[in-house]
This record gives sequence, structure tokens and C-alpha cells, in this order.
Amino acid sequence: MTVERKLTIREAYVEASSFLQGYDVSEASNCAELLIQHLLGWNRSEMLFRWHEMFPVELEKQWHELLERKAAGEPVQYIIGEQDFYGLTFKVTPAVLIPRPETELLVEQMVLLGSRLWPGKDAAPLVADIGAGSGAIAVTLAAQCPHWRLMSSDISPTALMVARENAERLGVGERVTFLEGDLLEPYIEQQLRIDAVVSNPPYIPEEDEAGLQPEVRLYEPASALYGGQDGLVLYRRLIAQLGELVKMPSLVGLEVGMGQAEAVSRMLAEAAEWDEIRIVPDLAGIGRHVMAWKSGNGK
Repeated sequence: MTVERKLTIREAYVEASSFLQGYDVSEASNCAELLIQHLLGWNRSEMLFRWHEMFPVELEKQWHELLERKAAGEPVQYIIGEQDFYGLTFKVTPAVLIPRPETELLVEQMVLLGSRLWPGKDAAPLVADIGAGSGAIAVTLAAQCPHWRLMSSDISPTALMVARENAERLGVGERVTFLEGDLLEPYIEQQLRIDAVVSNPPYIPEEDEAGLQPEVRLYEPASALYGGQDGLVLYRRLIAQLGELVKMPSLVGLEVGMGQAEAVSRMLAEAAEWDEIRIVPDLAGIGRHVMAWKSGNGK
């Protein structure tokens, strides 16, 4: 696609939206808006304020390339290199899963329940985020709860590089410790007394791969998507490892896939005694998060 030299910013945006719709791009208008802001280095307010200025001739070639990448299916977040999450802007690359809005609800639940278990600024629970990815969960928790101590681990050293950069960029680099390793193994090896565990592990059943949207299936890291034959392999391993920690955490929050909440709840119930295990629905009413907690410091 090319942009005519006499188009305004608004006209270029309208043409780009129509172009992307022709390729069945989901949320084509929003993608066109994000791409034009990225290209021009503007936020949305500036874009709207300068809506009727002429599209820069010298940027036509780059604009064409961005639209072609999106039309081919590449996620817009990877093209522009960022994604907003819980009011913060995170760098994202093809090495990490793109943070989803439903995971914001997991963070919200961790803050809510954690604040009840450890009230006051003097309480400093050690919270372990399993599967750092972009660092969205750990960095956001560090920003929301300045008195909490955060650790975050991932099996991918490339993902950890992205997570560390996000922590530094967002001002919590000194408050989040990153570890390389599989699930809870680094915490077990170091005999750390973990107070809370939070994780959004890979949960898509392998047999569902063919039905995924191409921009997910072809571009996002497989290691962050698939959870074995039934999607529950990582949950079984993670929950089994809870008992190998120095003490059982007082709070566990897990994001799950559609139809998996009951099974994961049963796994947690069999692993330890909790005051309560709660399934939290997402905005679509799907059981999306399983929260388990107990008062006291554990043993």
C-alpha cells in the first residue's frame, strides 16, 4: 500500500484502516492508529490535534512497510515494540508473550489479597512470579506495592533480558530480582522462603494449535503458549513443586485457560490446606484465575 502525497494524517489513517480490513486484520482501525502514532512518534492526543496536517512524504516508504507487515499477520505489538499493561508501557519482542488484558485481573487479585494478608508498609512479603516473559506481572506488582519484595523467573534467558529492561525503564529495577530456571526450581535450590506465588503459565492444549489466530500461532513464542496435551502439564509440575519450597506460600494466584479452573483448583486443594480457593472470572465470565490463600506464615 502507498500513501498519496497530498493526504492528510486523517486520510492516511482512513485508507490504512480500509487496507487492513481487506486483509481481515482484527481491530484494523486500532492497528492503523497505533502504527501511525509509532511512525510519527506521537501519542494519541497529539495525533488527533494534528489530524489535518499533511502526511510526511519522507515517511511514505516506512509507512508502506509497517502496513505490509501488519497485513501479513505480524502482531502490531511486535511491530511497534510495546504494549500497555495496567497503566504501564512494556517493551515486547518476539521472545516474549504479549501481555493480555485478562492478566491485569490476576495482578488486581494479587494486590487485593496480598494487601489483606500483609497489611501495612512494614509487611514485606517475598512474591515469586513464575514465567517472567516481558516482566509485566512482577514489574506491575512492584509498582503497585512498593513494600513488597519481588522475584521473577523464566527458563528463557532472552525473555529475562526483556523483563530486566522493562524493570529498569519503569523504575523498579532495584526491587525485582530475576532468576533463570524452570518453574520453582531456582527458588527451591536457593531455599528461599516464598510468601506468594503468581504465574500465567502456558496453558493452551497442543491439539488446539491449529485453531489459534495466525498472529498468535505464527509469531508468539511456542514455549509461552502450549501446556502439553491437555494444557495442564505446567500446572501439575508447578503445584507439585510448592511442597518442595522451604515453606508453603500463603497466597497462590494462577491464570488458566477456558475450562481449566476446576481442575487447577482441585490440584491446589490436594497440595495443601487453604482458607479458601476462589475462581475469578474474566470480563467475559470465563473462569480465568484461581486464587488460593491462607492466613499465617506457613511451615
